[in-house]
Order: sequence, then C-alpha cells, then structure tokens
Amino acid sequence: MDVTRFGHAAVLVEAAGSRTLIDPGAFSLPATFALTDLDAVVVTHQHADHVDRDRIGDLVAANPRARLLAEPETAAELDGFEPTGAGASFEVGGVTLTGVGSRHAEILPSLPRVGNVGVLVTADGEPTLFHPGDTYEYRPSGVDVLALPLSAPWAKVSETVEFLRAVAPRTAFPIHDCTISEIAYAIYWTHVESHGGVDDLQRLAQDGSLAH
Repeated sequence: MDVTRFGHAAVLVEAAGSRTLIDPGAFSLPATFALTDLDAVVVTHQHADHVDRDRIGDLVAANPRARLLAEPETAAELDGFEPTGAGASFEVGGVTLTGVGSRHAEILPSLPRVGNVGVLVTADGEPTLFHPGDTYEYRPSGVDVLALPLSAPWAKVSETVEFLRAVAPRTAFPIHDCTISEIAYAIYWTHVESHGGVDDLQRLAQDGSLAH
C-alpha cells in the first residue's frame, strides 16, 4: 500500500492495483485536482475543506471511470456520487471501501451535526487504512494505518491521543492539520508522539508519502 498526502485531509491510497482519493477539499494542494487514473473518489462529509465544489467537477471529468462515493447528505448535493453508509461496502478493483460511522463531531451545541462517513480501505494481502473524516467517535478494529485528524474546531489534544490509543494502529500519520501554523505544529505532534502509544508515527508533510 502506498499512501500520499495531497494537503490537509486529502489522501491518495494505492493498493491492489487501485487508486482511491479521499476528501479533495478546498485546503488540498492544486495537484489534487490534476490527478488521473483514479478508480474511486470518496468524500466523507460536506464541509469545504473535505470537498471543493468549485474544483471537484474537473477532477470527476478527468476520471470518467472512477466510482464516486460520498456520505448521503453530500452525495445528494454532488452530481454522480453514490451514497455511502456505516457498514456499506463497495468493491473497486481489488480494493474494498467500507463506510464507518454516520455523523460529524460536535463543533458547538448550537450547530446541527452533519453526516460524516469515514472509510476503511482493505485488500487481500494489504494493510487496512482508516480515514475517519471529522470525528473521533468511531473506532473500527483491525486498523493498520490511521489517517489521524490532528487539529480542528471540534477536537482537543486529549481526544486526539485517546482516539489514537483506542484505534491502536501499527502506523499513523497526520491529516486535518492546515489549521496549525508550522511554528506551533510540535505542540500537537509532541503529545501524539509521547502519549499515543504508537511506535510508527510518520509526520508526513502536506505532500508527503509512505509505503506500507
């Protein structure tokens, strides 16, 4: 499995001959929307930092054979996207994409909680990757590689660390971190390193990659 970050929450997962792009949002690198030969595009929820409505049309047009999957509220707003859901599985080449969870983390009690469906990426002989979108609520078992949201209006460091320890992956790397300045990044990451209980932590840059 090869994993490449494309900024903030956007992650390209290449496994079993399939290429799956998750959460091409407004904070994603421009190169995200120039990707081709994608087999699937997955959107976990409707917020702009996870789906850039101004640019996703061009990405879809450049990948006409890609399966388009999104959380149900989001799918209803995007042309050509199928709704995902908790436990729903989709076969894309040699990869299975399985929905996890149903709702976004609480930002404020006064704000309605929108839908959020994370995704497990699995394939025979490959590690299992989990991208949760915007929540720490759901903790599937058997996760080898975790895309870990590091900073958000809905999160605090103690919750980040507790989520990481509960999922207990072999490897974790940060996502959802464009909300942190470079000078302050270590404030968050040092706590993850010191208290997360995961030996293989990869502090990937916005355009970083790892092979697993």
